[in-house]
Amino acid sequence: MEPLRARPFLLALVAAAALAACGGGGDGSSSAPSPVPEETRVQDSRTAYVPAEPNATTFAPLAVAAGDTVDPGSTSRWAGVLGGAAYRVEVPANWNGKLVMYAHGYAGTGNTLVVSNPQIRRHLIANGYAWAASSYTKNYYDVRVGVEDTNALALAFNKIAAANSRPLAAPSRIYITGVSMGGHITAAAIEDEAFATANNRLRYHGAVPMCGVLGDAELFDYFAGAQVSAQSLAGVATYPFTQWADIQAQVTAALFTQFPTAPVTTTTLGNRYKSVLKNLTGGERPLFDLSLAYGGSFSAVWGVFGGDGTVNGILNKPVIDTNRFTYTIDNDAAASATLNATAQRLTADPEANRLRRDGLRWIPVTSGNIHIPVVTLHTLGDLYVPFSMEQIYQKRVAAKGNGQWLVQRAIRGVTHCDFTVVEQAEAFDAMIRWEQDGVKPAGDDVVTSTTVAQPSYGCTFTRNTFGPDDSATTQQLRGLIASSGATCPAQ
Repeated sequence: MEPLRARPFLLALVAAAALAACGGGGDGSSSAPSPVPEETRVQDSRTAYVPAEPNATTFAPLAVAAGDTVDPGSTSRWAGVLGGAAYRVEVPANWNGKLVMYAHGYAGTGNTLVVSNPQIRRHLIANGYAWAASSYTKNYYDVRVGVEDTNALALAFNKIAAANSRPLAAPSRIYITGVSMGGHITAAAIEDEAFATANNRLRYHGAVPMCGVLGDAELFDYFAGAQVSAQSLAGVATYPFTQWADIQAQVTAALFTQFPTAPVTTTTLGNRYKSVLKNLTGGERPLFDLSLAYGGSFSAVWGVFGGDGTVNGILNKPVIDTNRFTYTIDNDAAASATLNATAQRLTADPEANRLRRDGLRWIPVTSGNIHIPVVTLHTLGDLYVPFSMEQIYQKRVAAKGNGQWLVQRAIRGVTHCDFTVVEQAEAFDAMIRWEQDGVKPAGDDVVTSTTVAQPSYGCTFTRNTFGPDDSATTQQLRGLIASSGATCPAQ
């Protein structure tokens, strides 16, 4: 069968016509909008970023491991700085003509820019794929620069290769994958809106966002909902949202007998909060209790409470909104009603994340306007970027009439991005077969509550086999699942 072809980007072109600042053709080349003055924000003043290895021209090869079919040291490996962002590019000797862009996750708020290798690097090399990764030009939760710098690197691929004495044909296919914030970058980069408004415009042919922030700004709504419900249950419902530091110890003591040290244990009030948290993050599902007790990802959520809604200066106005949440305490309608009546309701400023005249939104959207094969992965026990992100994304894509382009897979892990390399490689290969041969892969139903609540949910695509590229943490946490008796049949 012929490879799948993307539907024409009619919506993108209409959007481009509506935005006077947006120009350029549809040939996939860099095409900058005409400069139009825009307001500035705190993030724009953060400029003192330095690549961790500013003079690097190459990077270390993978060590040979059992089962390798290709010598991982035989690749071309180039490093450098492009537009202020550090990059790495790796091309196998037997390159298949296809390029995979890798988007790393949140790197904190420091000034050092670091490039991350994809965990499926060995798999890509063995199968002939070139890959490239950018550090991005800034840290913080800046998905806008993540999209722009990843696109810019893809567009510079041939120039970089030629400068390193290996002239190559233009890639026949360009794919994108990423984790966490990089999953947001991945999902945003393939949207019609991104193609219409980015300064570095690029059409991708397939995508694999993993543990991704697929609900874009709705992740921050979840953080806020988790905070106001905790405050209410702890008896300080009306204490100012932004002054969390004043009451953090009081709320923690009211809800937890041990936190964040594992195993996390809860008080009677905390048991109610645990129920609220479960329902905020995806509903009844396997491994939730284990993830809260041992996974460790919720402590990161607790640590970001009290923000002003600007996502640490990425925006100028608050984007968080909790009005749509109905907090649910299982089997206790009266307590649920009291909680919903007392929890603070926060409302987003409608201009907080509007369209910009100078490029992408400050928080690029994942609205569901996609027209290429997308395969997602998400662990059930992720409480930092929760499984509910998959549910939000599924509903958005379906609402746009694009459900035929989306396959989602649930993985039985207990923390954030807790995937084995086999799980990631299988998802990537499934996307490739879909894009090249038209064979849509199997996935999981992420929105039917009775399905998600089944004890065996997530077993279909979970692989507890480990190779040289799997982290010790992943192996340890999978061991924890096994010792708890929560493993899948035949594993």
